[in-house]
Amino acid sequence: MFKNILDTFANCFKIPELKSRIFFTLLVLVICRVVSMIPIPGLDGQMLSKFFEDNAARSGNSLLGMYSMFTGGALEKCGIGSLGIMPYISATIIIQLLTAVMPQLSKLAREEGGRAKIVQYGRYLTVVLCLGQGFFMSLGWENPKNLFQGFEGQLVMDTDHLWWYRLQTTMILTTGTMLLMWLGEQVTERGIGNGISLVITIGILARLPQALTALWVMFRPPAGVESKYGVFHALALLALLMGVIAGVIAVTQAQRKIPVQYAQRAVGRKVYAGGSSFMPLRVNYAGVMPVIFAGAILMFPQKIFETWGASITGEGNKFWRETLLYIASHLREDAVAYLLLYGLMILFFSYFWVATQFNEVQISDDLKKYGGYIPGVRPGTATSDFLHHTMSRITLAGAIFLTVIAVIPIIMNRIMTVPYEVSSFFGGTSMLIMVGVLLDTMRQMESHLLMRHYDGFLKKGRLKGRF
Repeated sequence: MFKNILDTFANCFKIPELKSRIFFTLLVLVICRVVSMIPIPGLDGQMLSKFFEDNAARSGNSLLGMYSMFTGGALEKCGIGSLGIMPYISATIIIQLLTAVMPQLSKLAREEGGRAKIVQYGRYLTVVLCLGQGFFMSLGWENPKNLFQGFEGQLVMDTDHLWWYRLQTTMILTTGTMLLMWLGEQVTERGIGNGISLVITIGILARLPQALTALWVMFRPPAGVESKYGVFHALALLALLMGVIAGVIAVTQAQRKIPVQYAQRAVGRKVYAGGSSFMPLRVNYAGVMPVIFAGAILMFPQKIFETWGASITGEGNKFWRETLLYIASHLREDAVAYLLLYGLMILFFSYFWVATQFNEVQISDDLKKYGGYIPGVRPGTATSDFLHHTMSRITLAGAIFLTVIAVIPIIMNRIMTVPYEVSSFFGGTSMLIMVGVLLDTMRQMESHLLMRHYDGFLKKGRLKGRF
C-alpha cells in the first residue's frame, strides 16, 4: 500500500502541468508562512511569543489560542498576518447565510455571473471586517494586560504616537489578510487544491514541531522528573490517532445516494433521452462549522459569570456570588455540564447550517423542471418532504460524529493532562480541517493522474470527491 502511494506521488511529478501546479502551491504556502513570521513595526513580538510558550496549556483552548492556531502562530508573534484568513472566511459565511435568507441575493446566485458578483461582495465585506478587527487588535496589543490574562509588560514600543501606531497597525493587518486572500485565490486558480483552505491548513501544520517536542517531553522528561507515561500510553495514543483519522475520513466521505430517474423530454427540436443518476447527500453536510460556532460561543459565558461573581461583595450578596461562581465552575472545559452543552450546541448548529444551506424546495423544483424524479416519490411537495426527512436523519449521525471528535482533545487535555499542543492533533477543528483539505487536494491530484492514464492513490476504486 505504501509503495503504491509513493509510486503515485512519483507519477505526479511526471506530468508537467501537475508538477508545475504542485511547485507553485508549495511556493505560495512558503510565502504565507513568511507573512505570518514578519513582525509589525513598533511591536515587541518576542515578548508575546514567550508568554504564549510559557502559558501554552492555559492559552491553548482560549479564544485567542484558537485564533492563533488558524493564523499559524502569527498572532503570538505580532506578525503582519495576525488576522489570518479568518476575516475572509467570516465574510464568506455571512454572505452565504444572507443568500439563504435574502431573496435578492438568492436570485442573484442563480443568475449567470451572479456567483462572481457575490464573491465580489464577500471581498468588500472582508475589507470592512479587516479594518474593524485590525483596529480592535491594535487596541488589544496597546493594552495587553486586558487581552492576555497574566501578561506583564508593554508591547508597543513608541507610546508617544499612539494614533499613528493604531492607524499603521490597522492598515498593515488589513493588507496582510488581503495578501493571504489573494495568494489563496492564486493557488485555487493556478495550483492544486483549495487555496484558502490550504492557507489555514499550513498554519495548523506549522504547530506540528511544537506538538512533537511536547510529545517527546511527555515520554522523556528532563532529568529528575519521573514520566507518567509508558509504552502502553504510546501505543494507545497511536491507536487513537489512527482511529480518529480513519473515522474523520470515513464520515467526511460518507454520503446517502438518492436515486434519480430522468424521463425522456423534448426541448424545441431536440429530444433528450431519459436516464438514471443519483443525488449525493453528505452525512457531515455542515463540515467543521458547528464545532467552530459552538466553541466560540462557549468561550465567553464561563469568563462572564466568573467576573460577575467575583465583582459582587458583601455578606448580603453571598448567595448570588456563590451561585454565579458555581455556574462558572460548571462551564469550565473539564466539567460534565460544559461537555453536554457543547454537544447540544454542535447538534443545534449542525441542523441550523443544513436548514440555511440545503434548500430542498429548490432541489425539488429543479428536478421537476428537468424531468427528474425520485422513484416511489411524487414530484413537488412530496419530494421536498422526502429530502427534508432524509437530510434530518443523516444530519443527526453527522452531528454525533462531530461531537465525539470535538470533545476528544478537551478530555485528553483537561482530564488526562495531555499537553494541549499534542491533544489538538487528536480531534477538534484542526483534525477536521486538515483531513478535509488533504482529501480535496488528493482528489484533484487523482483527477490529473487519471487524465494521463496513471494509477491514482487507490488501486481498487477511486478516491471519491466530497459533495
